[in-house]
Amino acid sequence: MISLLHTADWQIGRVFSQFEPDDASALFEARFKVVERLAAIATERKVDAVLVAGDVFDLQTVSDKTIRRMFNAMQGFTGPWLLIPGNHDSALSESVWSRAQRLGAVAPNVVCCLEPSPHTVAGKFTLLPAPLTQRHTYGDLTEWFAAAELEDESLPRVGLAHGSVQGILSEDIDSTNPIAAGRAVQAGLDYLALGDWHGTRQIDERTWYAGTPETDRFRANDSGQALLVRIDGRGALPAVEPVRTGQFDWQQWEPRLAVPSDIDELVRKLEQIGSGDVLLLRAQGSCDLAGHNRLNAALDAARARARALVWEGEALRLEPTEDDIQALHADGFVGEALQALREQQGGADAELARNALLTLARILGTQPGAAA
Repeated sequence: MISLLHTADWQIGRVFSQFEPDDASALFEARFKVVERLAAIATERKVDAVLVAGDVFDLQTVSDKTIRRMFNAMQGFTGPWLLIPGNHDSALSESVWSRAQRLGAVAPNVVCCLEPSPHTVAGKFTLLPAPLTQRHTYGDLTEWFAAAELEDESLPRVGLAHGSVQGILSEDIDSTNPIAAGRAVQAGLDYLALGDWHGTRQIDERTWYAGTPETDRFRANDSGQALLVRIDGRGALPAVEPVRTGQFDWQQWEPRLAVPSDIDELVRKLEQIGSGDVLLLRAQGSCDLAGHNRLNAALDAARARARALVWEGEALRLEPTEDDIQALHADGFVGEALQALREQQGGADAELARNALLTLARILGTQPGAAA
């Protein structure tokens, strides 16, 4: 029996520019920490090898320090690490991989598979890697698996590739780096470990995407995991167990607000946000000024607790009630201006009108005699 830990798409060095600097820094650091967790899991579970199915690095141009830190993070597991380049870190003639070798950062137990040739690993299984040597390929780099000449035909065969299984994933994913559906069976593989899709996904009984071990986008695709794979012997079906590895929980909420109880529910949910959450909140619909003020206070409190919170309220229309206007003592010309801005939210300058309405309400709310 062999035991493997399958992971992929570490995207080391990714810069999260859509977030505030302190949040972006924490998310950057999380990608090193998850490699340390993978090493700890591999040691605890006594696996025979760790398979990393491409996109280890997010860019060819990551710093030398980032390269060294990544390989240092792997030191907690002293067994074999088997890595292939993906589309983000393809094995060009001059690449992040060649720099890593020059830096002396690659430990003896780490095998960077930069060429498509079989590797017998610890006498226990044969690895068939399909490294990307350029960012985009239009031929199937796993096609050679079936005809490969192996040292020991009796050992389990494990494929390692980075790309898109044709006819399974969406068309925008399928455009480059294709992998034929049914490749594992056609090539006589016991397991095909894939990278590129950032969520855990089973393709067939012998083929899996591990997904990124630390979630990096607002998409509900079962990410933040690695796969423990056990194969009893040549020809046996693999037993695959997802293992949680991610530190942060990325969530995307798109509530439609219409009545005060909708605000109540959203405020209640925001009160549950904690330090492990990365939240994109995109609200739409309408609310009055009192509801908006409550929501704004809840957002401020949640921002202080969350790892990161992105608020998009451009589609949320403000509808001041008569009570709102009276509370602001907005009569005469000012009241007319508020009403005009409210109506303009339905036009071409909706966001500008909404911001002006908020600004005017904020100014009026701070005047002597305004409602507390």
